[in-house]
Amino acid sequence: MNNKIVLGTAIITLVLSGCASIMSGGMDHVSVTSKPQNAHFVISDENGKVVQHGTTPSTVTLARSDGLYDGQTYKVSFDADKHASKTVALDTTLNGWYLGNVIFGGALGLLIIDPATGAMWDLPENLEATLAPKQ
Repeated sequence: MNNKIVLGTAIITLVLSGCASIMSGGMDHVSVTSKPQNAHFVISDENGKVVQHGTTPSTVTLARSDGLYDGQTYKVSFDADKHASKTVALDTTLNGWYLGNVIFGGALGLLIIDPATGAMWDLPENLEATLAPKQ
């Protein structure tokens, strides 16, 4: 009897969950570094809202999604004494775990759960900017 309950619970969990949501979640950690070190950085979302700031090296936590089926895009601006400022884009890509929904038959995860949680997207683990010395 207990084995049937455990098996039934496992099957329901697999069917009703998204692979990327289970493995990754809706937030991502990104390591922000620069050459030279100790540069100030500001991270803004697609709407220009500042979501993080700090000094390199640092690790930040960012949302993967900007809504259903919409990966988040960020602009990261770097400033350091005696160096030219630099702005770089930080874009999401499709999370490999999202495709696990196709393999394991998780239609709910594929169409609703992973897109709604943002887990279908992935941010790079590292972002590094090299700032040129001012002339």
